[in-house]
Amino acid sequence: MLTDLALGGRWPDVARDMRRLQEEMNRTFGGFRFAVPAEYPPVNVWAGADGAIITAEIPGVAPDQIDITVHQDTVTLRGKREPAAPGKDATVHREERTVGAFARTLVLPFRVDSEKASARFERGVLILELPRPPADKPRQIKINPA
Repeated sequence: MLTDLALGGRWPDVARDMRRLQEEMNRTFGGFRFAVPAEYPPVNVWAGADGAIITAEIPGVAPDQIDITVHQDTVTLRGKREPAAPGKDATVHREERTVGAFARTLVLPFRVDSEKASARFERGVLILELPRPPADKPRQIKINPA
């Protein structure tokens, strides 16, 4: 059997059948808009003694459509990705990008100084700089001699 496949025996028939199956699945489920995953947007979080940096990939969403809330040690990102508007006579052949509302809440290992927190948006990536308040930073305590 491997020899037949390696020499091209039934392989073209199998490949053609797989393509037909894929096309049928696309036609069957193509009209559904898949929901945004629960862990959206994907994030990276770095934390240190002075604060945290969070990056979130949110391509296709305008910065003014993103709501960022910081309360104590919790950061919440909310927004909505609108579906792309195809041309008037366009037919969708493949639709993989998710659309719809999203919300992601992250709990940090310390409180955030929300007055000094900042956000910027670069090429579809949200970058949050979340400083730690001085009262919440770890500090060394010296032992007084007896």
